[in-house]
Amino acid sequence: MSIIGTIVIGLLAGIVAKLLMPGRDPGGFIITIILGIVGAFVATWLGQAVGWYEPGEAAGFVGAVVGSLIILLIYRMVIGRRRTT
Repeated sequence: MSIIGTIVIGLLAGIVAKLLMPGRDPGGFIITIILGIVGAFVATWLGQAVGWYEPGEAAGFVGAVVGSLIILLIYRMVIGRRRTT
């Protein structure tokens, strides 16, 4: 159930990250949601590595939003750099 929970939280976190980080995304809304799911998995992994979460415990909503914002920022930097060259 932890993976499904992380996906659902990541989906919602991707939507919130898109609202918190306005601007034109190269991939659109669907890519932003996928990046939110990836951000939730990254937040879960980092949280477990640091000791904030127990093994098998998913990241909380705030952690997933922060992870999603970081992944979205990295995505914009990489895609933006690729389009200018």
